[in-house]
Amino acid sequence: MRESEHQELAVRIAILGARGIPAHYGGFETFAEQLAVRLVERGHEVTVFCEKGTDANEEYKGVKLRHVPTRDVGPLVTLMYDAACLWQARSNFDVIYMLGYGSSVFCWLPRMWGAKVWINMDGLEWARGKWGMVARWYLRMAEAIAMWTPDRIIADASAIKENLQSRHYRLPPCDVIPYGSEIVSNACAEELKRFGVEPGSYYLVVCRFEPENLIREIIEGFLQSETRARLVLVGDHARRSAYVESLRAYRNERLLFTGPVYETARIQALRYFCRAYLHGHSVGGTNPSLLEAMGCGNAVIANDNPFNREVLGDAGLFFSTPRDVSGCIGRVDSEPAEVAEMRTRAAERVKQFYTWERITDYYCELISLADSKTRSRTETIQCAPLHATRPVSVDRAKKLVVLRHE
Repeated sequence: MRESEHQELAVRIAILGARGIPAHYGGFETFAEQLAVRLVERGHEVTVFCEKGTDANEEYKGVKLRHVPTRDVGPLVTLMYDAACLWQARSNFDVIYMLGYGSSVFCWLPRMWGAKVWINMDGLEWARGKWGMVARWYLRMAEAIAMWTPDRIIADASAIKENLQSRHYRLPPCDVIPYGSEIVSNACAEELKRFGVEPGSYYLVVCRFEPENLIREIIEGFLQSETRARLVLVGDHARRSAYVESLRAYRNERLLFTGPVYETARIQALRYFCRAYLHGHSVGGTNPSLLEAMGCGNAVIANDNPFNREVLGDAGLFFSTPRDVSGCIGRVDSEPAEVAEMRTRAAERVKQFYTWERITDYYCELISLADSKTRSRTETIQCAPLHATRPVSVDRAKKLVVLRHE
């Protein structure tokens, strides 16, 4: 596209709700970085709002960075930070994209100044086991408010959109655009030495140690299996919580708790060389960690829910109980040809649906739609696969996400 065409199509976009870029923290930060940089390359003017103190730079790869100070107001700090970002962004942008719905109560503000507001609904945050009664009530309320305050919402999976439709009287225009992933074709095996493992000698878990990620069920199933491999668990196992302490109580030489691993080369090596990746996430849509495992060509054993089935399709195995985990591990250990096919299908599925370039294409289409004077405001974008390989009802989805773990 010529430079003049870029200028004609340029839209001023603000991305809010992340701690900042370049990404050091989690899924939203990675998403904000990957999308913002690519949108700038496509000719748009993008600003990412960052917590003051995360970085002193005012620009990153062509993306403008605006640093917003935060005040220590306890559990309200994120809400107040998002509100401050919305206020500062209210009059200088065409589109304001809020990542997460926790501050939906304030998302009407920029619309008063003529900006279009989008909210990324992420997963079913209120269903996470870490929240107490008050926080869960607030998040349910914020989700309901998000059906009214923005111009449109973005779901990261078709199953999320279906779930929202089943529980709310009305939805604003709801687009389905998932997160993306890179394809990893090689990694450095030397990185494994610090963990004391060899390529293909271990199964891998990478996640926050929270009840809804089913780590306890994975550990129990793994220990029931007859595999000689180890289970490498990447996450903050030193955090003080009853659930994490219950995980540390499993004392077995086949389990290796590494602690958090933030270095890209190191975590890519762990993923790339594992025998299979175990994914227990039971709450929410297109999970970045699952996509990254698929992008590394991993064989995946995932919790059986509509979100994971939508992402994996026929490129993985599924479990509901510890006994299922044990059976899947036995299958991976004994069926190398099937595992090789799973690896190939996983990488191909990322190439088909989940590359960052493809995701950016759909966001550019959404920007064009939002900026159009002739297209319908109710027109939506559908990027993710429409159905899981084995359909799972919305009723079952709701039962899964409200499941409570001791």
